[in-house]
Amino acid sequence: MPDIKTIADKADIVVNGYAFTREGDDIRVLNLNCPDKAVVFSDDGEVLETTMDDIELSIASRYLQQNLKYMED
Repeated sequence: MPDIKTIADKADIVVNGYAFTREGDDIRVLNLNCPDKAVVFSDDGEVLETTMDDIELSIASRYLQQNLKYMED
């Protein structure tokens, strides 16, 4: 598994310790402070898989909605 610095460097954006990386039609989010917490969103924001609890998932989803415009090409 890549180290946290590599993941953060390859991320499209990093917001408050969460690395957001677009991979195809999906957006992968990793909590850099607790790397066992992650979520994969579809392009329209639907949760495809996650290891986050509901509260952290809500936070990651909000960060995605607020910053999605910075991930566009």
